[in-house]
Amino acid sequence: MKKIAVVLSGCGVYDGSEIHEATMAMLAIDQLGGVYELFAPDKEQAQVVNHLTGDVSNEKRNVLIEAARIARGKIKPLQQLDASKFDALVVPGGYGVAKNLSDFAFKGEQFSVDPTFEKVVKDFYLQKKPIAALCIAPVVIAKIIGSGVKVTIGNDKDTARVISMIHGEHVETSTTGIVVDKEHKIITTPCYMLASRISEVYEGAHNAIKALFEMI
Repeated sequence: MKKIAVVLSGCGVYDGSEIHEATMAMLAIDQLGGVYELFAPDKEQAQVVNHLTGDVSNEKRNVLIEAARIARGKIKPLQQLDASKFDALVVPGGYGVAKNLSDFAFKGEQFSVDPTFEKVVKDFYLQKKPIAALCIAPVVIAKIIGSGVKVTIGNDKDTARVISMIHGEHVETSTTGIVVDKEHKIITTPCYMLASRISEVYEGAHNAIKALFEMI
């Protein structure tokens, strides 16, 4: 049975993991006969956003504690993720990827990556284990891997330009399409970078996880 590590970045599209993407990725893993474990950084969120109004709040919240909402409490700190114990890595999108796993949302092309998350991705990559990234997450994966890795975020030209500037290669695709970089063992799909319906998110996530399983 394939064992997949899933990294969350909070709870909620504007300041954490995109809940639909995270849930659909977990569902696809389960439907395809795999098992998963969930991880998130044990640190303060970069922002807390009111998801009803879109306003930034003065609240302080912890990424791991918020991600535990999606995980139904069954989640571990990211620093406990040992790549050698898993077959593959999955990273759902959401602004948490660009705010908590990195600072892409604030610094654009000059962004840096959370050191713990960067180590996790490099560990999977160096052990030649496949990685699937959804929505905006491919940008951060491209930053970490570099060296011409092929990824997609759909067709957003500004984000594609950033991917090129950090030595990745962007490939345009459809809403539910995937890009498979066999050389680097990276699978990416746009999800809510393009999707307008939850069924499209499910199809894209399922396609990506299916390709991930085939690559293991």
